[in-house]
Amino acid sequence: MTSAADVVAALVAARVRVATAESLTGGLLCATLVDVPGASAVVRGGVVAYATELKTALLGVPDEALARTGPVDGFVAEEMARGACARLGADLGVATTGVAGPGPADGFAAGTVFLGVAAPWLSGGARHVRLALTGDRARIRRETVAAALAAVAATVADRPERVEEQDGAPGS
Repeated sequence: MTSAADVVAALVAARVRVATAESLTGGLLCATLVDVPGASAVVRGGVVAYATELKTALLGVPDEALARTGPVDGFVAEEMARGACARLGADLGVATTGVAGPGPADGFAAGTVFLGVAAPWLSGGARHVRLALTGDRARIRRETVAAALAAVAATVADRPERVEEQDGAPGS
């Protein structure tokens, strides 16, 4: 499991600023990141767009996409992540949308989650992953945060401009 401290350290080392766009996690992802001392160097902020219409108003998700698929969708997650980058001035955006439960919503079972990640070095500028989580509402939200942290770490690790340090010494 990727810890928030590891993610913040990777962001600092890569000089990448991050922003969150959250629905089902309700700010838990951003709060988890800012629990880490030194997070202010890389965390720009977060937008909690719990209500569907706020995904458009605050993050720029196209109305027609939400009308077509609803908020539980991979493209919507990607657009939320892009919106977080644009509106908060970040290099990398990460978004969570889905159904925490206890029951189904929008035609999806509890535990159906989409994570979106946006960054200029990704092919097409963004990607998403669908998760099928189990457990109660609190567990689904916690596991979504854990998966989002792992996605951020992987995206930072994939950054081609990343400066590699050899023998632990910068510039050697």
